[in-house]
Amino acid sequence: MDPAEVERVRALEAKLGCAFLQPERALEALTHKSFVNENRAEGCADNERLEFLGDAVIDLAVSHKLMQLCPDAREGRLSRLRASLVNEEGLARVARQIDLGALLRLGKGEERTGGRDKSSLVADALEAVLAAIFLEQGFEGVLAAVERLFGDLFERARAGTLDADYKTALQEQAQAVLHAPPRYRVVAEDGPDHAKTFAVEVLIAGEAFGAGEGRNKKDAEQAAAKQALERIAVGSAPPER
Repeated sequence: MDPAEVERVRALEAKLGCAFLQPERALEALTHKSFVNENRAEGCADNERLEFLGDAVIDLAVSHKLMQLCPDAREGRLSRLRASLVNEEGLARVARQIDLGALLRLGKGEERTGGRDKSSLVADALEAVLAAIFLEQGFEGVLAAVERLFGDLFERARAGTLDADYKTALQEQAQAVLHAPPRYRVVAEDGPDHAKTFAVEVLIAGEAFGAGEGRNKKDAEQAAAKQALERIAVGSAPPER
């Protein structure tokens, strides 16, 4: 393998915390079809077959973990939790946390159109990477990788906040109780681009009612909305400054 591709695989291993016995398979998982179409002379394979397998592998690993974390949850809730974790946006969020897009082999056209940050593309690549782990290390290897990658989301599932829509609830309560809509603003961003955390404040009628942090703005807004709902429930007063 070309030295640059060896480094690409090593970077992936560092992000995942595991090693590949067959680095060619890991490289395949990082190869988009646009790269293959533009480099047919190299005889490389794209990641679509691995993506197919990875889709099933992730479903199984996430289902297994959710049953461990939520022993009292019924089938319907487990299904909703799993869907929120393994849908395209959920997988893309996890892929972005490890900056998987930076390691992908893309065609020039895909590169120019921002392929490294496309949700569909990075989500598919994450599935392919986990399939590559499965083929080398079996289900236990995939489960270990999923536990590392989805750790924060699994904690939210255990706490019962993963599938809660606090923003919608706050929108309704703010209008009904305070007669004003909530407004969110980012007050801080910390960390490198691939592991950034956001701090968000929610205001109602110009007063701060809640604050929250998260790995992305959406999660931070949900946390802020949850705090605001709690404050409204105990008396409709904004927090002391």
